[in-house]
Amino acid sequence: MDTTAGAAPDAVVALVGTVRGGLAARADAVRAVGQQRYMKSVLPFHGVPVPEVRKLTREVLRAHGPLPDRATWERAVRTLWDEAGFREERYAALAVARHPRHRAFAEVPASLQLYRHLVLTGQWWDLCDETAHLVGVVLSARPAEIAPILRRWSRADDLWLRRVAILSQLDRKESTDAELLAYAIEGSIDDPDFFARKGIGWALRQHSKTDPAWVRRFVADHPELSRLSVREALRLLGR
Repeated sequence: MDTTAGAAPDAVVALVGTVRGGLAARADAVRAVGQQRYMKSVLPFHGVPVPEVRKLTREVLRAHGPLPDRATWERAVRTLWDEAGFREERYAALAVARHPRHRAFAEVPASLQLYRHLVLTGQWWDLCDETAHLVGVVLSARPAEIAPILRRWSRADDLWLRRVAILSQLDRKESTDAELLAYAIEGSIDDPDFFARKGIGWALRQHSKTDPAWVRRFVADHPELSRLSVREALRLLGR
């Protein structure tokens, strides 16, 4: 049975402690100031580049072994995320969640509640865009079950839930549900926020690699799209 109860806490304590220690050992105070300013983050930074955070997380998981069950996996992700003292711990949480050995845990519908929590507490592009890939994993595994939930997200008051609904199909290529993509975009098409408009353009640009005619048609049929969205959508197609 899939539950978050009964997981062995020692595996989480060891993993989280090793990740935190590794991040602290790699700290760069000068870089940290610039990162925090750039991300407009309340959480301070250690000053560790994201690729280094991911590399460290892979090394820690290799040393400790993959997490044994979904309950332990979710507890590790939530602990790194909810108890983060530095923003890199949230990057590490996402790296744990997205590790290939944990895909069986990441793709079950129950994990969508975790991802919703990450989006609502992350509230910025660096965290939410990475979470969108995780949402896409669940969508690919259970499209009939997850698509209606993303339709609801695409009409949410929260900008970041809507952006994640739009970006959740970036990796799906020929499996993209174009009807869902259109519906998700239309939920934010009038939003003046930069991140809504940029997200729409990014999703359309990505889909243009698979179905350029569909993207051209969608842009033509939606004159209310912002100039930013249109520019991004047609970037690979020529105007």
